[in-house]
Amino acid sequence: MLGLTVRAVTSPSLARDLLRVAWRFRSRRWFLRPPFLPIPSAAYTRWRMYTAYGDERAVPPVEDVIRYARWAGRR
Repeated sequence: MLGLTVRAVTSPSLARDLLRVAWRFRSRRWFLRPPFLPIPSAAYTRWRMYTAYGDERAVPPVEDVIRYARWAGRR
C-alpha cells in the first residue's frame, strides 16, 4: 500500500485509475454490512490472486497493480 500511495501522490492520473479499480472491485451492497466500506470480499480477492498468481495468498507487486490500473483506466 505504501508503494502505491507514493506513486499515486506523484501521479494524479494514476491515483484516478487506482480509485476507479478499487471502486470496481468493491463488494456489492457493501453499505449493508460492517465495516461499511467499499472493499472486495475476501473470497473474491483470494480467487483473483489464485487465478493471477497461482496462490490465493499472493500479494501482487506494485508494478502489476499499476499496470492493471493503467489498463483499466484506458477502457
